[in-house]
Amino acid sequence: MASSTKYIFITGGVTSSLGKGIIAASLAKLLQSRGFSVTIQKFDPYLNIDPGTLNPYEHGECYVTEDGAETDLDLGHYERFLNVSTTQDNNVTTGRIYNNVITKERKGEYLGKTVQVIPHITDEIKSNFYKLGESGKYDVIITEIGGCVGDIESLPFIEAVRQVRWDLGSNNFLVVHLTLIPYLSAAKELKTKPTQHSVKQLLEAGIQPDILVCRTEHHLPMDVKKKLALFCNVQLNCVIEAMDAESIYDVPLLMKKEKLDERVMAKLKLSTKTNTELEQWKDFLGRLKNPTQEVQIGLIGKYVSLPDAYKSIIESFTHAGAALECKVNLHLISSEEINKDNVEKKLEGLDGILVAPGFGERGLEGKIETVKFARTKGLPFLGICLGMQVAVIEFARNILGLEKANSTEMDPNTPDPVIALMEEQKNIVQMGGTMRLGSYPCELTKGTKSFTAYGKVRINERHRHRYEFNDKYLKPMEKHGMIAAGINPDTNLVEIVELKNHPFFVGTQFHPEYRSTVLNAHPLFLRFIKATIDNKTSDI
Repeated sequence: MASSTKYIFITGGVTSSLGKGIIAASLAKLLQSRGFSVTIQKFDPYLNIDPGTLNPYEHGECYVTEDGAETDLDLGHYERFLNVSTTQDNNVTTGRIYNNVITKERKGEYLGKTVQVIPHITDEIKSNFYKLGESGKYDVIITEIGGCVGDIESLPFIEAVRQVRWDLGSNNFLVVHLTLIPYLSAAKELKTKPTQHSVKQLLEAGIQPDILVCRTEHHLPMDVKKKLALFCNVQLNCVIEAMDAESIYDVPLLMKKEKLDERVMAKLKLSTKTNTELEQWKDFLGRLKNPTQEVQIGLIGKYVSLPDAYKSIIESFTHAGAALECKVNLHLISSEEINKDNVEKKLEGLDGILVAPGFGERGLEGKIETVKFARTKGLPFLGICLGMQVAVIEFARNILGLEKANSTEMDPNTPDPVIALMEEQKNIVQMGGTMRLGSYPCELTKGTKSFTAYGKVRINERHRHRYEFNDKYLKPMEKHGMIAAGINPDTNLVEIVELKNHPFFVGTQFHPEYRSTVLNAHPLFLRFIKATIDNKTSDI
């Protein structure tokens, strides 16, 4: 198979959670800085068709792309690092592969043949490997294979990678294997044996890794590198040290120092097109590490015991904080632990509050008390998705006097459904992939804080919800000071609510965190942090 696109596959061994996504994004950033058009895709071995129905405790955040795909959180890293949007094609699961194959079999597309893992499943995987390359837009496609080498679930993916080498030829194909070099403190030794076994499993599957990236807490001495090169059959200069970093945003520069991009380019016979030397990235890191002020922000949600459930929000604060040279100290607080008796104590010392997205009734009353606290104390507030809906419920109950106001998600029989199921959602039975998903337009009202933040009337933001603001309550809300600052021009859906006489009180039905990147901090997060700084300063 002739191809002008180069394909890099990133596999993992020894243990999960080593950071394949960050290594993939860092390598992509380095290649992008040399003038190459790069994208990254993630192949996940689980049987769910997408992560949309997974509990955040299971899988962390579900990341939503512009075209409405519910995807793995690593796609958020890809977009934040590369400043380029991903799509449905950038995340593929075993579930989607098998679903495609079985659908074809039911249609008779296999002409009566016995459908098997090889060649039918592996061919379907390969066609998805190549799909992004067929557009001709990319010089390099990096494919992250989820899970660990040796997992039963990932065997078909590893076999498909083996076949790709023969399809593409060695100059267009490369495997980077990410592994762990554990340090045994009792023996005071770095141990290479787990990596040797991991590479041996890859070799048994017919794949020789070209480059080893070794996660480690300690520098790798030359004798350890030589041992790895010898026993894993890789060149000495292709044993790359990946020390634990202070921030994920340090990793591209650490990998550049280790010459990962140079090794990749040499093996793929690529020549630098242009070289930006990552100047903007270094500038971002400089501001991130040298703040001139700091604020305390409370992130209130019900999944706070797993910070990955709010990954994009946390990173959005990092981007906005760096842009304003402000250290954002995030305090993740469980909404289930907040009630009207302890709310002041729980939120004491905070300069601003974000109420996070989520589904279901658990923790709702704690969020309502939090919103009331932010509203009455004049504390800068940002509510996202359910956070915005909670702000509407709190206002209806405590300002409009509708004591039983609620969302029909929480109480189908509420007499005042200020938040209700969207019309097009009422007959939906299947849960997966059926929410209002992806990018939609919104028109902002001039003179609002949201308009000031964006500096333009028409914006596009990404959504993931089934319930919406009930228009019947808009006039009484506006009469009492909660205004619709953003409206969808096609459906009149209220996208943003704001309080008039408040330092910063904004709730968005959409998810601004999905569009924040290292080089483009999101305007709403910027204005929220700026308002928090200003409010804190005015209190002194």
